Amino acid sequence: MTWTVVGSATGEVVIGDDRPFVVIGERINPTGRKLLAEEMKNGDFSRVERDVLAQVEAGAHMLDVNAGIPLADEPAILAKTIQLVQSLTNLPLSIDSSIVEALEAGLAVYQGKALVNSVTGEDERLERVLPLVKKYGAAVVAISNDETGISEDPDVRFAVAKLIVERALDHGIPREDVIVDPLLMPIGAMPTAGRQVFRILGRLRDELHVNSTCGASNVSFGLPNREGINGAFLAMAIASGLTSAITNPIAEGVRTAVMAADVLQGNDQDASRWIRTHRVGPPDGDVGGRRVNRRRAGPGAETGAGAGAVG
Repeated sequence: MTWTVVGSATGEVVIGDDRPFVVIGERINPTGRKLLAEEMKNGDFSRVERDVLAQVEAGAHMLDVNAGIPLADEPAILAKTIQLVQSLTNLPLSIDSSIVEALEAGLAVYQGKALVNSVTGEDERLERVLPLVKKYGAAVVAISNDETGISEDPDVRFAVAKLIVERALDHGIPREDVIVDPLLMPIGAMPTAGRQVFRILGRLRDELHVNSTCGASNVSFGLPNREGINGAFLAMAIASGLTSAITNPIAEGVRTAVMAADVLQGNDQDASRWIRTHRVGPPDGDVGGRRVNRRRAGPGAETGAGAGAVG
């Protein structure tokens, strides 16, 4: 088994096939959220604070932090956001940016072992991001595309992932600190998107011996009842080998699918988490599953064995 360990100043999360599935909260991201983007650009982080607390309350194990706002100082905003989030929670963070300078600004202020999101198979990107990952002792998300783009062939995507892992090793980054994202596309645009990812996941675990992640909400983009699709995808992907995902922990369908998958994979010991979450107490008047007979008249009528009461 391969374990990827990430942490904050006081907290730690272990990602692995024999561990409970790790949910990385996706909400701290201004992409597609115009109001949030405008607020963050203007220094208003009240919505970020609410999103942090809501995701922690919903049971997220990590949080992804993105500050990709057009025409804004992304390195400065990302660093400030990371400091704010770390003041609110001890959950480990995924530092998410396509701008290398922003990644470095985030890593410079981060307390703990971060997850860098992300590096691709493009040579220039590899040579800029991997030294940062090594310098700060972080883990990194490896996205399986390169200069040729995103292949529809799962074998090509696997080859790109293998290349990134090998290049990371060349930089002194162990394979357990590389988490591969096989690139989940919207099923509405690519009908075979789910099948492609399921095919890659087992190979990442069994042949490349790395952990995996993806932007799970991508799969349902443009479709109705997105939560239903997302939950079904996660259950199937976990069975195929997925060990973490950037997704919405607040969505009930997502939470239920992940917890059920942990039970079925044997990663929720004695189904204790499932039971704690879903146990329903007996209705008033029930004891041990039996109805207390409160209609019987006479002295001691409700204490006899026949009444089903406990003395």
